[in-house]
Amino acid sequence: MIQNLFVTDAHCHIFPEKIAARAVEGTDRFYGIRLSHGDGTVASLLREGVQGGIDRFVVHSVATTPKQATSINRFIAGCVGQAPDRLTGLGTLHPDSDDLRRDVEEILALGLHGVKLHPDIQGFRADDPRCLKIYDLCTAFDLPVLMHTGDKRYDNSNPNRILPLLVRYPSLTLVGAHFGGWSIWEEASRELAGTPNLYVDCSSSFYALDDDAIRRIIERYTPDRVLFGSDYPMWDPAQELERFLSLGYSRDEYRKMLSANAAKVFRIGDDNERAS
Repeated sequence: MIQNLFVTDAHCHIFPEKIAARAVEGTDRFYGIRLSHGDGTVASLLREGVQGGIDRFVVHSVATTPKQATSINRFIAGCVGQAPDRLTGLGTLHPDSDDLRRDVEEILALGLHGVKLHPDIQGFRADDPRCLKIYDLCTAFDLPVLMHTGDKRYDNSNPNRILPLLVRYPSLTLVGAHFGGWSIWEEASRELAGTPNLYVDCSSSFYALDDDAIRRIIERYTPDRVLFGSDYPMWDPAQELERFLSLGYSRDEYRKMLSANAAKVFRIGDDNERAS
């Protein structure tokens, strides 16, 4: 364990208590992985994550219908307001909204730090023309996008969809979740590495990859472009952190991947050292 490094978990889903169990069950069913660790509530995330050595959590959810965006964004902002020293929130958008500019302006007014999109669950292709207004607005308002990327079962967010988007919007900062390609990790890293406006997080990847594969993928993207993320509640943030810390990177490399990169992307302050 590298002592005194500030740790940010840059990929956490949270849900209102009354729907959390149903939301977690639905996620397990969608991915065919019935291993969810947490109950999906912010209380559980904070309790278990802090005990596991994590200092800050980037929290979000996604709107499966346009009407859900407002309630989700207000819920996330409300959770952040209860623990601002621990939580950084992202909003969500839906491409079929009748007023995307209004939705973006509310995200900004709520103090949220970016936008979470999930093309597979929300039902669109990442480069779909109806999504371009989202990227126009995120670019205009300098909002980073955390996007689920990759799925061998679908053609919504694989590299053939992501690369044209990144080229068309060179000023858009995109974080490709799951090393840029869930279930197609190696292929995605070979195709996407080196794209100047792309970062990736490591969430929902360790369970399927051995240490050599993880190091190979990180080497392609470089530690300057990788964010630590657990994908809570699918995985235990403490166990994901323990696995990450076992990979043998230098203190400076870990500082970047565990905190500095997330701080840069989501503008949450550069807290890289814990108080002694």
